[in-house]
Parts: sequence; C-alpha cells; structure tokens
Amino acid sequence: MRMQLFDVLVAFAGLSLLLLVGMALRQRLRWLRSLGIPEALVAGLLGLLIGPFGPWKLFPEQVYQVWSETPGVLISLVFATLFLGQQLPSPGVIWNRAAGQTAFGMVLGFGQYLVGGLLVMAVLQPLLGTNPLMAALIEVGFEGGHGTAAGMGPTFRELGLASGETLGLAMATVGVLTAVILGSTLVVIGRRRRWLSVEPTNEGPTKASSLLRRMADDDPMSADERLALETASGTIDADSSASITIDALTVNMALAGGAVGLGLLLKAGLTLFGSLTGSVETSRLITAIPVFPLAMVGGLIVQVLLQRSRQTSLVSPVAQASIGSLSMDLLITAAMASLNLPLLEENWLPFIALALVGLTWNVCAFLWLAPRIFSDHWCERGIADFGQGTGVTATGLLLLRMADPFGSSRALEAFSFKQLLFEPFLGGGLITAIAPLMIISWGLPRFNAVALLLTLASLLLGLRLGRQTRRR
Repeated sequence: MRMQLFDVLVAFAGLSLLLLVGMALRQRLRWLRSLGIPEALVAGLLGLLIGPFGPWKLFPEQVYQVWSETPGVLISLVFATLFLGQQLPSPGVIWNRAAGQTAFGMVLGFGQYLVGGLLVMAVLQPLLGTNPLMAALIEVGFEGGHGTAAGMGPTFRELGLASGETLGLAMATVGVLTAVILGSTLVVIGRRRRWLSVEPTNEGPTKASSLLRRMADDDPMSADERLALETASGTIDADSSASITIDALTVNMALAGGAVGLGLLLKAGLTLFGSLTGSVETSRLITAIPVFPLAMVGGLIVQVLLQRSRQTSLVSPVAQASIGSLSMDLLITAAMASLNLPLLEENWLPFIALALVGLTWNVCAFLWLAPRIFSDHWCERGIADFGQGTGVTATGLLLLRMADPFGSSRALEAFSFKQLLFEPFLGGGLITAIAPLMIISWGLPRFNAVALLLTLASLLLGLRLGRQTRRR
C-alpha cells in the first residue's frame, strides 16, 4: 500500500510539472495564445512525449497506470461542482433569455449524433466494419470535450469499444484546434459581409457600460439572493455569529465530495435495479452508465438541500469553480499524456471521416440555420455556440469576444443562461451518457431515427422562437 501511495504522489508531481511547463510555453509562444489552446492541453501534448506510448518514458508503469485512471475519477468531481453555489433565477427568466440559444445548441448536438450515425451505418460499417459506437464520438469529442471523452472511456470499454476513450480525446483535440481556426475565419468573413450587428468603434467602453446598466435593470436575482451570492463568494463578510473554524475551501471540497457520494449511491441503486430485473442485457447496460452525470445530479441535490436549510453561505461559487477547474486541468493533462496512440492508429480512417463530417455539420448549421433561428445578432449568437459545439465553452467565449468585443449584442448573457438548460443533457450530460447504451440496445437504424426526430424538433422549436421574437 505504501508503494501505491508513493506512485500516486509521483504521478501528481509529474502532472504538476507538466502543467507548469505548459503554462510557461503558452506565455512565451504567442501563437499558442492566439489559437486559444489551454495550458492543460499543452501540458498533455508534452506529456505524450514522456508518456507510456511516447519516445521518452521517464516514469515506471505504476505511475502511468495512475495517470490512465485519473480522468475517470476527476470528471465526477468536475460535474459535481456545476450546480453547487449557483443561485439560479426563476425558470421563466432562464427560458426568456436562453430559449433560442438552447434550441440552436440542441440542433448542433443532436445533429452531431445524426450525421455520425448515418456515416457509420451507411459507409463506415459496411466498408470498414466500424464499431457502431463510433457514431457517438462526434458529440462526445466536440460538444463534450476532453473531460467527457475521458469520463465516457469506461462506458465505451464496457460496451465493446476499447479505443473509445482514445478516439474521443483525439476528437476533442481536433475540435479545440479547428474551432479557433474555423471560428476566427467565420468572424473575419462575417465582419467583411456585415453579418455582425455591431462594428467595433471608439464608443466601446460607453456601450459596455450601457450594457452593464441594462443587465442590472433586468437582474433576475432578488436583493437577498444577490447578498447570499456575494457572501458565499467572499466579497461580503459573513455574519461572525455564523462563522466556523474549518477552512472554507475544505467545506466546499467536502460538499463536492458529498455530491460525488450521492452520485455513487444513485449508481449503486441503478445497478441494484438492473440486477432485480433479471435481464442480463439490461443489467449490462445499466452497469455501463458512467458516474459523472449522476454526480451532477448529486450536486443539484446538495444545492437544493443547502437552500432549503438556509445554509447557502457554506458554499462558495468561486471555490467550486476553482475545484472544478483544478480537476479539469489535471484530468486533461493526465488523459492526453496517457493517450493510447496505437489504438488511434488502428482507427485513423473512420476517425478522420467522422471529424470531417462533424466539422461540416457545425459550419453548415452556423451558416444556414443560425440566421433563421436567431432574430437578432445571429452571427454573434451563432459563433458562440459554434465554438462550444466544436471546441469547449472557453472557445465559444473567445470567438464571441472576437465578434462582439464590447458586449453590445447581449449574446454573452444568452450564452451564459443557456448553459443551465443545456449542460444537464448534452455536452456531457444525461443524453451524452446514455447515447452509447441506446446505440447498443436499439441498433443504429432506430438510433438514427430518434436522432433525426430530436434534431428536427429542436430546429422547429428554434424557428418558432425566432418568428415569435421578430413579431414583438
């Protein structure tokens, strides 16, 4: 046991060193910053050189084993922190601000399942014998990102696609790189063709101030909610009578751990239910459900309990965001450093085909569907979702900043509210978790039919919302 704990310590030290080197390289190399490549991804790519399949192996196999198992553990912690500390506005406010943005995000996500499923069923499976589970790789890699790809690895292996995690991580890497390149190109084209509603001017600060005043007037939070949020984040001192001696970060870590624990209990309950059904296939599918979306549900339960017991001052949104960010950085670094390159090499042809189809779908959705779904500022709103649906949320924010540097379109507000409706389901949510199970249980023809219906339903919803907004 002592040797195992020492291996964990060495593995953590190695990941920390990679992150420091990645941070230093990103600060020194301007082209890395311009591409928007995060430090953790740079560290992970460096880790490939000294990883288990790299040319210079520096660590023993036990350390690499820790690296390979780290992502599956940390992704649950990432998702457990999503709702903790969040003072949510009313459902009506969320819907009014983010309905159209959510509809477009759902069109992108369900469409990625659709084009991937059609490609695998019609071309890759008949010609190359491709595993049908690869139909889910576009959404897992593009919408979900590195964290989701790592978290879905055990599910893919349980269902028969051993290379699923490796292919998902590679797809996420392609997504991050191409999202910035293609997205920046689309912003430049949009500026030349006057798709952007607001051109940069010297009045930027004035316009930004006006936007902040307008957002303050429409603030969905009450005074009490705002006070509770500021108290939890540490910007206002809490009542000394309610102070506790334990460190605030420790409390927040314990709350996040409790959310993960609830997720594990939910998983155990589902597994027990599967065993009671008597069906071997049902039990197998339920066993393959990952823990991380259940940890997200656990975080929501913990947050509700804190609110009802009036103990929201115990949880800090800043601390929870830091815990999630730390977990995600370590996760990406470990996952990329332990990437199984031989498995990627075996599936390079279907991987490239899926990546190209996914990118084509995202670009076409931006050019053809975004102008019809969004009644105003379609380019700004669409480019944010394109960045998130191809790369990560930070990529969407980067592209939105390029298109609307002064925040005059209010696209940032809609994009932020959209995450509350979108992330629990797609991009690593419940639908992402059960999609591979549905592919195995239903087969690709039925799965593709459902994906088509969901894509069309999301599109019709978006078009209807766009027409209603134009009439106002």
